[in-house]
Amino acid sequence: MHRPVLLVIAHGSRDARHAATVRALTRRVRSLRAGLRVEAAFLDFNAPSAADQLDQLAAEGIREVIALPLLLTRAFHAKSDIPAVLAAASARHPLLRLRQAAVLGPSPLLGAALERRLYEAGLTPADKPSTGVVLASAGSSDPEAIAVIEGFAREWQASGWCAVRPAFASAHGPRTEEAVREMRALGVRRVAVAPYVIAPGRLPDRIAAGALAGGADVRAEVLGPAPEMARLLLMRYDEAAARGGVVPAGGRLVGATA
Repeated sequence: MHRPVLLVIAHGSRDARHAATVRALTRRVRSLRAGLRVEAAFLDFNAPSAADQLDQLAAEGIREVIALPLLLTRAFHAKSDIPAVLAAASARHPLLRLRQAAVLGPSPLLGAALERRLYEAGLTPADKPSTGVVLASAGSSDPEAIAVIEGFAREWQASGWCAVRPAFASAHGPRTEEAVREMRALGVRRVAVAPYVIAPGRLPDRIAAGALAGGADVRAEVLGPAPEMARLLLMRYDEAAARGGVVPAGGRLVGATA
């Protein structure tokens, strides 16, 4: 059966660890679904660019692509940058059917991936009632994205953690170290920092520094190629394949919810 190519579009970074992590995640996705072609591309800094990868797929005669933003919230890149790249590619390649999948968050699978990383860092399920977690994201100037992260923190706390508080490495407060100290002031026995980011880079490093400065007891690694992340990418791919919605040649994106 013919299946659209899955094109995972990441932000990109000057930090080589970022692209390496994105490629590790796409390899894990391929391993979960035999026969599905999965490619990675970037909006900035890394190659191939999303535009170049779409040109390459069109040159190979590919006729259907689902573009999946490797993003946790629906902020500027998902609302503007990626739709613009897809619309331009559609104008260049009128026979190429393009669909944009939804961003990754929120999802229970993200909570499961975060917990996996916290357990790898030394916690156990029995620690949840006595542990407060700082959900540390890169940050955004988009109020919708901030609200989604805050809502996810409330939902995740209901899974059994003593407390969950969001923190942000840029654009919005509180910072990671401030959230850790706030939990200490509230009498939380153990404080862990869970980076709500996909790949290493400058802002994740800022989160790690904030965890150290605030005196967190535990700091997890980034989400990276966790098995739950690979499953979530395939879930978003399947949703987009079932939903439809295309980028008409020279036009705006139709039918996307990313």
